[in-house]
Amino acid sequence: MGDDEYHAMSKKGINLMEAGGIGYTVIDSIDTMLIMGLEEDYQRARQWVETKLSFEKDGVFNTFEVHFSSICKLRPLTCFIDNYPCPRWSYHLSGNDKLYLDRAIDLADRILPVFNTNSGLPWPQVNLAQKKGVPNSDYQAVVSTAEVSTLQLEFRYLSYLTDNEEYWEKAEDAMRVIKEAKMAHGLATIYMHVETGKYIPSAIRLGSRGDSYYEYMYDDAMEGIHRHLIQQSPNSKMIYTAELIPERTETGELNWHLSPKQDYLVCFFGGSLMLGATVAEAMVQPVSVPPKRKELTPNGIRDWVTGAALVKTCWDTHDTATGLSPEIVGAEPYAPPPYDARYILRPETVESLFIAFRLTGDVKYRNWGWSIFQAIEKHCKIETGGYASVLNVDEVPATWEDKMETFLMSETLKYLYLLFEDANVLPLDNS
Repeated sequence: MGDDEYHAMSKKGINLMEAGGIGYTVIDSIDTMLIMGLEEDYQRARQWVETKLSFEKDGVFNTFEVHFSSICKLRPLTCFIDNYPCPRWSYHLSGNDKLYLDRAIDLADRILPVFNTNSGLPWPQVNLAQKKGVPNSDYQAVVSTAEVSTLQLEFRYLSYLTDNEEYWEKAEDAMRVIKEAKMAHGLATIYMHVETGKYIPSAIRLGSRGDSYYEYMYDDAMEGIHRHLIQQSPNSKMIYTAELIPERTETGELNWHLSPKQDYLVCFFGGSLMLGATVAEAMVQPVSVPPKRKELTPNGIRDWVTGAALVKTCWDTHDTATGLSPEIVGAEPYAPPPYDARYILRPETVESLFIAFRLTGDVKYRNWGWSIFQAIEKHCKIETGGYASVLNVDEVPATWEDKMETFLMSETLKYLYLLFEDANVLPLDNS
């Protein structure tokens, strides 16, 4: 209890830093306990937060991981005070329990110094005890675009709760830098220069190190995504998002090569597009369930159709021997599994299924979600308790990796639960 991660096969917990853990698993799971009504478990978790949790750790932590990870892994500040659109609001769900607000303030004050850069973009790492931003050890001026563009929601909300404008100003300064660096097509490379605030030539993708940018810069990016990244496979006619890879010509000119690759992390995007169509591109509020064409703008219709198609594509990637989806591609049965053949209990597809069902009422999304849940129970669940990652989704019986990511409880199981809950439980149109 209180360790950062649980390893179900070896029945032990581990901390991710030598300086000690900060209770990632406990904190990540609190709002799920509240949503599910697990009162006994919740009280035990709350007591741990009150009596054991300490951020006085003299070690270098990833800023994004402490605050909110690039694969939507829920971290302390996010879990304590987060707000719409993702249902993960421990502070709100607890009835505004001051304990969580106090812990969030403590953590935020330790994180704030990461914004002390020439550009205003945050350093990628932080020493929580020293309250000091730390550069990347390998590429000191490089920061992930997803990481620097995903901090403002929680800091702005914390500013609202505390009347401390510094949280708001630091986050908004970073977003201003990102907006000023905007590329002509509205897309973003996955790396930025922390001192200049400019994009560094690198891949353009909606997956790792890029995903959160598109969640928070939605309006600016949708046109560019449809123009440059949305593709259709030649044989199965599935809609997917490709990647753009930079290449230098012999004369030094920068060209972009289209790579037909979509990783699992992109599967958040289908549901987000459908939600965006009914919010950002709606002619009326509230829209029907499902929305009528006349209720959406032309861009809204475009986003709705593309979003639904991407949700279907992500569901189709579960057509494997285990019924689980790989990180990127599958592998031949009984061959040594490549890294990308794993399933590590990720939530992105079920997140989109939850949103799609709420917006359409179409029971197929529940059916798909139930199939994924059954596959997780069959191939990932450890008999003595907990779950493990699967090394090769096309191999049965499955070979396990002794690792249970915290987002299993904070997101995957929560979205599956909400998929089958009534629409008045965390309604999408009420933040």
